Amino acid sequence: MLSPGLEKVLAQDHPTPFLALDPEVVRERHRELGAAFGDARILYAVKACPEPAVLRALVECGAGFDVASQQEIALCLAAGADPASLQHGNPVRGPGAAARAAADGVRRFVTDSAEDVDALAAEAPGARVQVRLSVDDTGSATPFHGKFGALPAHAGALLRRARARGLQPAGVTFHAGSQQTRPETYAAAVAVALEVAGGAGLARPELDLGGGWPVAYRSAVAGPEVFAAAVRGAVAAAVRAGHVDGAELLLEPGRALAGPAGVLRATVLRVSRRPGIDHRRWVYLDVGRYQGLAETEGEAIGYPVRAPGRTGPPAPVVLAGPTCDGDDVLYRRTPVALPSDLAAGDAVDLLHTGAYTSSYASVGFNGFGPLQVIIAE
Repeated sequence: MLSPGLEKVLAQDHPTPFLALDPEVVRERHRELGAAFGDARILYAVKACPEPAVLRALVECGAGFDVASQQEIALCLAAGADPASLQHGNPVRGPGAAARAAADGVRRFVTDSAEDVDALAAEAPGARVQVRLSVDDTGSATPFHGKFGALPAHAGALLRRARARGLQPAGVTFHAGSQQTRPETYAAAVAVALEVAGGAGLARPELDLGGGWPVAYRSAVAGPEVFAAAVRGAVAAAVRAGHVDGAELLLEPGRALAGPAGVLRATVLRVSRRPGIDHRRWVYLDVGRYQGLAETEGEAIGYPVRAPGRTGPPAPVVLAGPTCDGDDVLYRRTPVALPSDLAAGDAVDLLHTGAYTSSYASVGFNGFGPLQVIIAE
């Protein structure tokens, strides 16, 4: 069921494609996650949906923010965020980036290499740092494949190096992979992270659980309370084992807050039969991978799809975007069924598209413009 705000936007006549976005849904998701994790600090991952209305709503909720660039810092500050609530979570920073962030009041950073530790010590003296671990991300739709994070043995050395360079080693963080559906993957990562932190002399470290919290796209996922219970169990086990005395929890939801807040409305450009190529109908939309649906690459994310106004019996389709690029096919393997009477000019909605759509859209590939965002009032 969509929120009243989304229904209101979709009932209006707007040129497609557009993303209808309801900040009230973001607020509700923030409340749900906060209730599940108790006193954990929530740092919204700005990259998921940097719309100012979403950022303002989260400032009102008391959220902090996970930022990765100077522009994201500027967006958060413009939305009214306290610089102290920002954490620079991108450990790949160019020369001067940490200094610019520190000049804006950011004092919390994530690191995963000796080179970055040394740069932080020079550019943001005395800053609080977390070391990011590379952990198993089994169960995620999009794993990180080692791009970020230090192995446990190296992570402990980085915490000690940070202290020796005059930084404040606050704790450890990890990312269990995007759209992570297995609570036990988080629990295993917590066990490793707290053993590393304790071994580096942190009795009660910050434990940043990162992002990856899932959305129920086409199938149910465990609720936040299930993930929270798995995390608490792993923390309690680490305390019993003597690794730490406790942990201060943080988490960085992006998709989990913004995803359910959006609906991407498209228009059917063409419905074609392609004899000898595919037995299914091909449905071409005026939105595709380059207008915000980048997460359909590899069919990693399967958005629910509907065709409002059509009532014919559902039949399988291949769903494709509008550009001349051969990769601009959304779903070949993922089963999609749309009404048999679907025709050019009809509306098609992709649900739960509030995250990683408007922020992924190109500025004009093949002449198709950026994705318009319409905020529910």
